Amino acid sequence: MANATDTPVSASPPATRSVLLYDGECGFCAGSVQFVLRHEPPAHRGRLAFAPLQGAFGGRVRAQFPELIGVDSVVWYDPSIPAVRVRSAAALAAVAHLGGVWSVAAALGRLVPRPLRDAVYALIARHRFEMAAPACLLPTPEERSRFLS
Repeated sequence: MANATDTPVSASPPATRSVLLYDGECGFCAGSVQFVLRHEPPAHRGRLAFAPLQGAFGGRVRAQFPELIGVDSVVWYDPSIPAVRVRSAAALAAVAHLGGVWSVAAALGRLVPRPLRDAVYALIARHRFEMAAPACLLPTPEERSRFLS
């Protein structure tokens, strides 16, 4: 995690709303976002926004956190700190967001040493284009307001 020292990201999402940045050109990543949308409890809806890494918002986050340059990973951006999580830490933050049994799974996942978690993440990331067909992410009208450009 890193603290921001550069220009803050412009306030597209509310300061209390985390953002999950994903590869907008990856069917596996689009499927992962759809999984989050399908499984988040009603009480958590609206607390999380989504943005493709290739979009304007993703570019502003990468500019704010230079350590993200060259990082090919899902990114969890928390504007209230501000900080980012990458690789397995970002994936576990997304799973924890789902609450319930998913929070327990995320807590158990955090018990695994980060280098091992990140190695598994890297293996999946290397093969993500083979694991899912190209897919368009088609949010419902209700979900559309949670997506940043």
